[in-house]
Amino acid sequence: MTRASQRPDGLSAYIAVTAAYWAFMLTDGALRMLVLLHFHTLGFSPVQLAYLFVLYEIAGMVTNLAAGWIAARFGLTATLYAGLTIQVLALLALAQLDPGWTIGASVAFVMVVQGASGVAKDLTKMSSKSAVKLLAPTEGGGLFRWVAVLTGSKNAVKGLGFLLGAALLAGFGFTGAVLGIAGVLFLILVAVLLAMPPGLPKGRKGAKFSEVFSKSANVNWLSAARVFLFGARDVWFVVGIPIYFYAVLSDGSEAGNRSAFFLIGGFMALWIILYGIVQAAAPRVLRAGSRDEADLVAAARSWAWGLACVPAVLTVAALMSSGPAPWLTLTLVGGLLAFGAVFAVNSSLHSYLILAFTRAERVTMDVGFYYMANAGGRLLGTLLSGLTYQWGGLPLMLGTAAAMVALSVLAAGRLQPQTTSEISA
Repeated sequence: MTRASQRPDGLSAYIAVTAAYWAFMLTDGALRMLVLLHFHTLGFSPVQLAYLFVLYEIAGMVTNLAAGWIAARFGLTATLYAGLTIQVLALLALAQLDPGWTIGASVAFVMVVQGASGVAKDLTKMSSKSAVKLLAPTEGGGLFRWVAVLTGSKNAVKGLGFLLGAALLAGFGFTGAVLGIAGVLFLILVAVLLAMPPGLPKGRKGAKFSEVFSKSANVNWLSAARVFLFGARDVWFVVGIPIYFYAVLSDGSEAGNRSAFFLIGGFMALWIILYGIVQAAAPRVLRAGSRDEADLVAAARSWAWGLACVPAVLTVAALMSSGPAPWLTLTLVGGLLAFGAVFAVNSSLHSYLILAFTRAERVTMDVGFYYMANAGGRLLGTLLSGLTYQWGGLPLMLGTAAAMVALSVLAAGRLQPQTTSEISA
């Protein structure tokens, strides 16, 4: 049977995996906003809030390494089902949080639950991203288009999750919101189990765990660039900016808190949705269909330099202000939306290049390694988000973001277009 005749089954499987990924990311975005805002109102400091997400990112690093091997060994559907199941269990566990516990006990419990959620997310993500390499058409920039649509739509859905989480927290409280999300995701898991069409690879018994460490210089340098790119985003995204906006928007009353929740959740949702829309449009922005790989490698460097300028300018603005001020808040909103648009092009380029650099027989291994680096960057950014905001406020936090983008540029500068023999190998 030819590849063309297999395409309908494969495409159906890809659509099913993508739909499950969308559902998962909706719950992931909602859960992050629920945890951040709920525990901030309980009096957690920026550093304590950052701790809540640390194990989530550490688990992502470990999971991505293991998930690449698990998928190569047992197939992509196994990692998808496992990811959805673990997320449902994590949500049910989080609903058992007792308000009477001490802060230390609460932090430890939520860290463990968030760690399980991190495992779930990266199992699900790796399944979806690997499916693109195996099923996307290669001619006319087809791989870049498929990658851009998947990543862009996923982030738009996650943005809606941020808004959903803030709305559910304001309307139903923490426990009710978490249980509701768990119930919806369980129904989606059942639907995927019952309706998954054939088409995804089943795995190979001889896959060795040692294969997850890539020998490709391009894969390794791109992974290094990814560490600092996502560290630069999360250094302001995870803790600092939401807490700054809360300080500006809430008067401390219950009504003020609800209003602040909606506004903060709305901004974070808008940022992620804009990010997703630009990601999906990146092939058109870059005219990828008419450019070769060498041009796109060069574009990864030039767009990263453009990104570094945004937090650098915002750092100067923060230094000029003695504290929260309307002009500074508006500048941050506009600047961070601009950061999101340029960041989206950078992220989309990276997501295309990792699939372009890998081979079909290694796709789950290289994608797992690359997303381990992605999780490492988020972990670094998460830790620095709480620390830099607590130690130096907005200027230190935003200056750190600019420095991290510059490091990403240096790593991307080591990328080289593949030779014909490498592409055909």
